[in-house]
Amino acid sequence: MRTNQKILAYPYIVWLIIFIVVPLILVLYFSLSFRDGGITLENYRRFISPVYGKVLYRSLKLAFISTVFCLVLGYPMAMIIAGADITKRNLMVLLFVLPMWMNFLLRTYAWMTLLGKNGVINNILGYFNLPALNLLYNNGAVILGMVYNFIPFMVLPIYSVLAKMDKTLIEAAKDLGANEITVFRKIIFPLSLPGVITGITMVFMPAVSTFVIPKLLGGGQFMLIGNLVEQQFTYVYDWNFGSAISIIMMVFILIAMAIMAKYEDPMEESGGLW
Repeated sequence: MRTNQKILAYPYIVWLIIFIVVPLILVLYFSLSFRDGGITLENYRRFISPVYGKVLYRSLKLAFISTVFCLVLGYPMAMIIAGADITKRNLMVLLFVLPMWMNFLLRTYAWMTLLGKNGVINNILGYFNLPALNLLYNNGAVILGMVYNFIPFMVLPIYSVLAKMDKTLIEAAKDLGANEITVFRKIIFPLSLPGVITGITMVFMPAVSTFVIPKLLGGGQFMLIGNLVEQQFTYVYDWNFGSAISIIMMVFILIAMAIMAKYEDPMEESGGLW
């Protein structure tokens, strides 16, 4: 049986080596070399300059704000879905993930149609003789696009944990005199922390590295780290510096995942209760 399992695992190992390990090695090699092939750390030293530091800070800030909004909006939605009947629950999950079946680029373009100077929202305001609003090409539009596109990654992990939660714990707490706020603070939220941590990780990682949303909804007026990487590979053709930025971003993401895992493990060991 073990021999058969090892044989079945070989295609996956080969796939991982070809499409994950080898590309990572190539990116690391490019990041540590000149264009002529010489080994150097100049690409990493170049990123330390204040100009790129501002880009990194802006990327982390917008990703953090978007993650907070996704958590604030997504947690109640996950609770609503988890508290519904089985038939309604499946329908609500389907309706919630249905927009994700549409192309990511098309969903972002749809927001341009809504928020544009001559878009749907401003046309409605004009119909009521209200002044037009500058809704596009700013930080607010970028955050809105991130929240809209990434909030399912927050809702689904939290919903998965809440749906499997032992309801007898909540009933026991209420029998002992706990009110709704106490039940949520002492039981529901602590038990749902693994889902919350997973959701934060799944939202923060794509938000900090996205380049389509700031390019379209931000109008290219400010650059995020994802746009910087795209620029190095597609416009400047400086693959070495672009690879160095990618490695740095990978390190930031791994650090964030390690921090999240550090807070998640004690919850699992203690059964999820404080």
